Amino acid sequence: MMEVRRMVAADWPAVEQIYAQGIEDGEATFEVATPTWQTFDAGKLPALRFVAADANGGLLGWIAASPVSSRPAYRGVIEHSVYIDRSARGRGVGRRLLDVFIAAAEDAGIWTVQSSIFPENAASRRLHEAAGFRVVGRRERIARSGTGPHAGQWRDTLLIERRSNTVHASASTVAGQ
Repeated sequence: MMEVRRMVAADWPAVEQIYAQGIEDGEATFEVATPTWQTFDAGKLPALRFVAADANGGLLGWIAASPVSSRPAYRGVIEHSVYIDRSARGRGVGRRLLDVFIAAAEDAGIWTVQSSIFPENAASRRLHEAAGFRVVGRRERIARSGTGPHAGQWRDTLLIERRSNTVHASASTVAGQ
């Protein structure tokens, strides 16, 4: 049993713990430390933050998005992140979060959802491909990894995106941007 609901400030300790796992594993982000709640809250669109919780209310994962630009032309383009607790990986949590997130994004007038993932992160690649994302580019040696097994090494990332079939740029009225 899993419930996907909007993220609230009280979720931050569990969200931060899951985020820290992704940082520690070194396969999800270049970040080396979690942000404060205030920094996270200021950078993420409130209408596009969700958590997945088990039957006891424990968090299994989260998803959130940021605008890619403050310029009006990009008002319907966002970058998302999705993180799953180690104990919940491979159980459909990521797919459920992405499904709810994509529906909410389209309701908000988003026409492009993008992200960067490490080429070695096969689970994330499969998850996103199954949800309609495609690789649109590779950024070679874009930054050095700060943690995990690749610490200090230059890493490539894949730019992935999902284009909406229902939202069109000319009709967008993006909420929260």
